[in-house]
Amino acid sequence: MTNKIALVDDDRNILTSVSMALKAEGYEVNTYNDGEEGYNGITDNPPDLAVLDIKMPRMDGMEVLQKIRETSALPVIFLTSKDDEIDEVLGLRMGADDYITKPFSQRLLIERIRALLRRRALLENKPTEAAEQDSDKNKIIRGSLVLDDDRHICTWKGTALTLTVTEYLLLKSLAQRPGIVKNRDQLIDMAYGENIYVDDRTIDSHIKRIRKKFRDIDSDFAQIETLYGVGYKYKEE
Repeated sequence: MTNKIALVDDDRNILTSVSMALKAEGYEVNTYNDGEEGYNGITDNPPDLAVLDIKMPRMDGMEVLQKIRETSALPVIFLTSKDDEIDEVLGLRMGADDYITKPFSQRLLIERIRALLRRRALLENKPTEAAEQDSDKNKIIRGSLVLDDDRHICTWKGTALTLTVTEYLLLKSLAQRPGIVKNRDQLIDMAYGENIYVDDRTIDSHIKRIRKKFRDIDSDFAQIETLYGVGYKYKEE
């Protein structure tokens, strides 16, 4: 079955270029020019995933997400401007699944969409016992930390954390080899892919949010260590 994507942005160039790229990947795409039109379209013709710009006329992306979350767990990716870190944080707290900073790589956006749709499909289909056993092969277990690659699910001491795809990939990069320091360039390559420019501050912001999510359920969490001027490492329990 073809997945349907709702693309909401007031920049017609983005609507045209991104919709063409998504259609080339086999997706069905509905485009909307502003937040109000987007929300009405999503309500009347529900997609499998929505990509929302934050700053739009009539109804911004935050308002659209808030209204969507009143009735739906639809996967949502935010498009944000380079310096809108506050918007990014608010959006994630309100229930966005991930965000991508403009200007962005269409390849990166497509990979994020694939990951979220795959995670949603796995969560909606209860696995068989055989599938569960096979899934165990794709888990990273580091003491109280469990990363389930098939579902992009993270648990700490048995409690699930809601991580964006980017946050999950960063944590996975660190947890794969405990004690090994990863510099910011290595983490950028893991989370965003090679040849994608991301400011070092973006990685620092992601790590800060990951730590906060862990500390919200365990105030003693201290497994992600900073080596100033070098990078980060995961300390196994």
